[in-house]
Amino acid sequence: MAQPLLSVRDLVVEFPTRRGTLRAIDKVSFDIHEGEVLGMVGESGAGKSITGAAIIGLIEPPGRIAGGEIRLRGERIDNLAPEALRRVRGKRIGMVFQDPLTSLNPLYTVAQQLIETIRTHLDISPREARARAVALLDRVGIPAAARRIDDYPHHFSGGMRQRVVIALALAAEPELVIADEPTTALDVSVQAQIIDVLKEICAERGAAVMLITHDMGVIAETADRVAVLYAGRLAEIGPVRDVITAAEHPYTAGLMGSIPTLTQESDRLVQIPGAMPRLNAIPQGCAFNPRCTRAFDRCFVDRPEPLPRLDGRQVACWLYDKAEAPHV
Repeated sequence: MAQPLLSVRDLVVEFPTRRGTLRAIDKVSFDIHEGEVLGMVGESGAGKSITGAAIIGLIEPPGRIAGGEIRLRGERIDNLAPEALRRVRGKRIGMVFQDPLTSLNPLYTVAQQLIETIRTHLDISPREARARAVALLDRVGIPAAARRIDDYPHHFSGGMRQRVVIALALAAEPELVIADEPTTALDVSVQAQIIDVLKEICAERGAAVMLITHDMGVIAETADRVAVLYAGRLAEIGPVRDVITAAEHPYTAGLMGSIPTLTQESDRLVQIPGAMPRLNAIPQGCAFNPRCTRAFDRCFVDRPEPLPRLDGRQVACWLYDKAEAPHV
């Protein structure tokens, strides 16, 4: 198989506090290949957004990457100097945040922000940069882009602002786009439009996408593969169709069972008992063991690492270690 575009190996992210060090990401590994859409799902606090922030070097101090490595086309980027990482961020990796108002400066027009971003990463004239900015806005679906480019962010609706943010993320033609909950605050009809725009443009340019969301419906419609995080650890990763139709990790199965379907005959959805543990109270062994109805002795003692399966997925569960699992 070709070298992955992005390779994350044993990533550890920690936040020192007065009461001790909290480990928000605990030895997470995954790859994203060129042109692929990888969905990353899990409950709030599972570590999805922190993983994305670590990749682009935006972990807020005193938080830090405490272990592992991140490589972009084989080149290690987690240990780059701030200025070198800034050149990677924006040029080679674009970012779409959940709230467009955190990405757009309210004091500058959309034209000023797009043109500055383009000229920071590409050696072109102001006139060429403006023409490129207008074309980008038109491509992401902004009506009358040539006129509206000189408006301020507050002149746009929430859905239109998110389109502007996508244009900003794609301005320098990055190889990878990290989209962190890009549709959470938008109407359902607008959500579908935003996801379609992001996916279509990235497909046109051959860019890969890491789509962070809690919405399995978005993942099912958009992603090629899906990674499921729980308490800062990887629970399951594999082709999206396989994971959705035949989830193997008990946590993933619970997530899938909580999604209503048109053919559902039961009056109630599946509910996972309990709540995800706090970072300072993650249990020994498998982090999911207090909520798992299939846990057995080893689950409370040893942490399972992702085990390869025949269909190309990996599952971090002792149920799939033939030497250890009981017949359950």
